[in-house]
Amino acid sequence: MSESWPLISLRDIRKHYGGGDKPRVEILHGISLDIHAGEFVAIMGASGSGKSTLMNILGCLDKPSAGSYRFAGRNVADMDADELAWLRREAFGFVFQGYHLIATETAQENVEIPALYAGMSEHERAERASALLTRLGLGERLHYRPKQLSGGQQQRVSIARALMNGGRIILADEPTGALDSRSGEEVMRLLNELADAGHTIILITHDRDVAANARRVIEIRDGNVISDTGPVQREAGSETAELRLDHQPGQSQWRGDVLEACRAAWRVMWVNRFRTVLTLLGIIIGVASVIVMLAVGMGTKERVVAELGAFGTNHIYVSPKRESSRVPGRGISMSDLEALEDLPQITYVLPNFSGSKVVRYGNEDVQTRIKGSRAAMSRMLSWPVVTGSFFTEEDDRNMATVAVLGSRLASNLMPDVENPVGETILVGNVPFQVIGVLGSKGTVTGDEGVDDLVVIPYSTASLRVFGERDPSYVTLEVGDMKQIDAAAKAVDDLLFSRHQIRDFNLENAAAWIAAQAKTQDSMGVMLALIAVISLGVGGIGVMNVMLMTVRERTREIGIRMATGARQRDILQQFLTEAVLVTTVGGVTGVILGLSIGVALVLLGMPVIFSLSAIISAFFCSVITGLVFGFMPARQAAKLDPVVALANE
Repeated sequence: MSESWPLISLRDIRKHYGGGDKPRVEILHGISLDIHAGEFVAIMGASGSGKSTLMNILGCLDKPSAGSYRFAGRNVADMDADELAWLRREAFGFVFQGYHLIATETAQENVEIPALYAGMSEHERAERASALLTRLGLGERLHYRPKQLSGGQQQRVSIARALMNGGRIILADEPTGALDSRSGEEVMRLLNELADAGHTIILITHDRDVAANARRVIEIRDGNVISDTGPVQREAGSETAELRLDHQPGQSQWRGDVLEACRAAWRVMWVNRFRTVLTLLGIIIGVASVIVMLAVGMGTKERVVAELGAFGTNHIYVSPKRESSRVPGRGISMSDLEALEDLPQITYVLPNFSGSKVVRYGNEDVQTRIKGSRAAMSRMLSWPVVTGSFFTEEDDRNMATVAVLGSRLASNLMPDVENPVGETILVGNVPFQVIGVLGSKGTVTGDEGVDDLVVIPYSTASLRVFGERDPSYVTLEVGDMKQIDAAAKAVDDLLFSRHQIRDFNLENAAAWIAAQAKTQDSMGVMLALIAVISLGVGGIGVMNVMLMTVRERTREIGIRMATGARQRDILQQFLTEAVLVTTVGGVTGVILGLSIGVALVLLGMPVIFSLSAIISAFFCSVITGLVFGFMPARQAAKLDPVVALANE
């Protein structure tokens, strides 16, 4: 720095507030003065004289309404927000009357703040903060929080913080105003020692006795300088703590910055843990809802597909339409079945007769479903016999009175019989011999009612039990699954040509399953959207809490800005807090969602967890923090330092 330039040069500095719709209040009326490096200057004046406003302008916390402020020869008006933050961090150290310590931080952590924003490593700043506090007599109180310290001790912490990055210029605003006489004398002794060591001290006070400690006294009244004792020449060879403006601060260590932001964010969350828990609830419920609803949706879809597929997917079902004014009551005839057997795509035609009858065994009567079919039914429907055997084609031709029972019906009808094979039952008034018991399909389909039936030969059912020849419906087996649509068209064309009217229904099993799966997918999407909406509601809760947090911690933001925090540092701090809240909520929501899912599995509900859904839900919660936390964080970063400091 050139010797011809004073360290601080003010020319015709004016400051007013208001204007426009508000009354204009003039605070400073054209102040001009120079302060050289190494001076100990007291700016004295009564309350309302403008001395604190002048200090805020000197410390680059506020900007003048008019006039020129040059620091080391450079016009401060040409500096952007980051350069002003760098100047506050590297050149100035603030000692406030109200101490302005962050309540949630320890003494050492408060002192470290300027070095944190200067990019100093964690180990280095911890050592320097410890050394400064020890030098000021607080070596045993490094980990005390402000409320655990006396006023004099808090002021010494404030002085240590001012010296953390060198403290070339100490701006002390009424440093003894809130202290008893003994503590005030200790603080003034420290300031004198710093002045003797070459620091530039600018002391703001209303007390003449305090001002008498300075080498130069400037008195202001009503925004004007009324007296100035003038600069005092330093002794030859004495050193001053000067700042070179061509020096650029080192790159901040992003990893350390993020970790420090997370640590501070976690501490704030813990201090306000009840509010944090309430905020987390929205995120937790949203994430858990996404996981559980998608898991239930996928499980239900899988069950429906399994239920439909349990009876074969390469099947076409043909059934007659009910009689109406447009469609005569005509069924599928046996001659139709013979014609269908000739289609090249069809490998087997299975007629089925279905009805309800009372089944008796001993003193037990059960109204249940009777199904007449052929011997191929067990193979076509993948429904094996677990006890005994299925009836044969010969049994069907001979109208044999043999029956195969569903597993559930066998248990209900013959609870005391270990092996039902060989027992005789009555279907209606016709006696049947039980020759087998089918395996349970309910375990696959989830519908135990499917096992409440009696299967008998088709000819026996149609002629001896129900007295009707034509089938209730027909199951057609298609040889090549790829040809199932072509087969369905061939069946439709054949029956239409024979009946000259579509008095029949065709159902394609594969298409039916696909349609049901699509329906379940739609339900899953709807459930997921509901869950995402709940996550969005949780995000709005995060934003509201973060806005409240910014309002509550406005003074802390001012303190951080006064110690050199850039706008992006403040943005990062509050954005980190929002993301940390939603991250904790996301992790908790994942755990809760998995726990609920496991509980549903134990209750027998179909649940299939999706790893992609779990990961997506978690990252959605993190993104929610970024999106909904950005506006409050940006609002915090845009605060005016001097206004923020004045907030209570």
